[in-house]
Amino acid sequence: MFSECSSLTNINLSNFNINSVTNMSWMFRFCSSLTNIDLSNLNAYNVTNMSYIFNNCSSLININLSNFNANNVTDMSHMFRQCLILEDINLSSFKTNNVTNMYCMFSGCSSLTNIDLSNFNTNNVTNMSEMFRGCSSLTNIDLSNFKTNNSKDMSFMFSDCSSLTSINLSKFKIHHFTDISMMFNDCKKIAKNNIIIKDKKILNEFKIN
Repeated sequence: MFSECSSLTNINLSNFNINSVTNMSWMFRFCSSLTNIDLSNLNAYNVTNMSYIFNNCSSLININLSNFNANNVTDMSHMFRQCLILEDINLSSFKTNNVTNMYCMFSGCSSLTNIDLSNFNTNNVTNMSEMFRGCSSLTNIDLSNFKTNNSKDMSFMFSDCSSLTSINLSKFKIHHFTDISMMFNDCKKIAKNNIIIKDKKILNEFKIN
């Protein structure tokens, strides 16, 4: 809809009614001059696809999703990928019960210092590959509520999180069919004793000090 509107600096969607919309993928993709997006008044209850919606919004400094309803979304892949200067994302109102794909969701958010995913339900997610890849300003991530019972791919999930010093994965389960290759690739500051995880044997698979 607004994809590649690379000179767009301001947009007012206060009167938008998207009650019947099912697909918001690529909506603001490559709106590289847009600094603020306020979607707090939108009811996205029927939306199932939000993939790439803010992908490469590289000038975005503020995003308001406070009342955004994501109850029926199944695909959040690449959702915030390459939002290069976004420091904080408030997703406390997000319901992710039906999401199956979080591939590259926050990948390349290199300025992100704070993210609260305490309300995320990941029971049905099968793909978390590269989810936080390149989030080089994050020092810690609390994923204590994350369940990975159905996850098949977590490869490169935290790769290049070069400032990461601690992480809570207390509910993570890793099965023989789960790809965890390069999961902590180039996470130079983290050590095994700063990874909270139920099954300590799994740490040997991470190949970190």
